[in-house]
Amino acid sequence: MTCESAGGSICVMVTAAQVRYEVARLTLPISGVREFQSRYEAAVPDLPVAAVSDLVSREAPWSEMIDLIDATAPHGFLIYFRNDVHTVMAAAGDSADCLSYLMGNHTIAERMFRYDPRAMLYAPLHTVIWEDADGSAWFTVDQPSTQFGSFAIPEIKEVGFELDCKLAALLEALQVPIPDVLRPKS
Repeated sequence: MTCESAGGSICVMVTAAQVRYEVARLTLPISGVREFQSRYEAAVPDLPVAAVSDLVSREAPWSEMIDLIDATAPHGFLIYFRNDVHTVMAAAGDSADCLSYLMGNHTIAERMFRYDPRAMLYAPLHTVIWEDADGSAWFTVDQPSTQFGSFAIPEIKEVGFELDCKLAALLEALQVPIPDVLRPKS
């Protein structure tokens, strides 16, 4: 991939590029879709849209945004979007329960955006609470460091590992088994 400086730290493409990378998809057992949904949404609150809009409209310092999000997101993540997929798919006759979310933190995402805006391909993180054909319930998310590591920018890669740790802490709070790949490397 060829990049030229745009007078700052943002990479500007001067030729087309294709990057292949491997992502680790984590699928973890949970007690039940709707029961887990309640716990998940309590641990990962909604983005405080009105408060964020207020800060943006009055051009508040970024430090105020960080303070707001730190005070709102007990585990470092907020829900930016939720989709009760089940209600739509049931219209086609599908019975599996499924909820899809965009979970993230724009104050953390900014620390990647400043190096390469394409990091927003994976921020916020996509998560799914779902059930299989046997009725077993699962929580699925792609490992952040495998997604953000694809940019081969050390600062972005480091945030990806930080997000792995935050995801592990969230899973612990939700009483979900923590995969070894999310544990910090010594």
